Amino acid sequence: MIISWDEYFMGVAIFSAYRSKDPHTQVGACIVNEDKHIVGVGYNGMPNGCDDREYPWGRTGEFAEQKYPYVVHAELNAILNASTSLKGCRIYVSLFPCNECCKAIIQSGIREVVYLSDKYAASEATKISKRMFDSAGVRWRRMETELREVPVKFEVSDARDLQNA
Repeated sequence: MIISWDEYFMGVAIFSAYRSKDPHTQVGACIVNEDKHIVGVGYNGMPNGCDDREYPWGRTGEFAEQKYPYVVHAELNAILNASTSLKGCRIYVSLFPCNECCKAIIQSGIREVVYLSDKYAASEATKISKRMFDSAGVRWRRMETELREVPVKFEVSDARDLQNA
């Protein structure tokens, strides 16, 4: 099986999402430059030094008891983890960016957003994101693929297996 570049980079974003401890929504992001080199990855989680066992992951109740004021989104983590300038880059995200991440994406110089899910399309935050992306000239598109899954094996018996794979 040979996968496309879009499938490959979205796969990295999805795989990164598995690092998130959010029990409700795991999101991953992968930033790629014009040479198809990965320059940043991220997932939604607590800021460095904040033990995610000490902070809430809920979505209801008092604001201070919800995850929202604490969690750094995957897109922002990928931007902050970037190894180089992001001018002209493309970001792959498993979930369409919220308005806060949208601002960071625009400011970083990223020129295209490729997303997998748009489950919050009707929300004000997503509508605002799309409006700002359009105004700033940042392209956005849903990734099209026939793939539903790609098997990942963590078992190799010897080097010949790698050559025959």
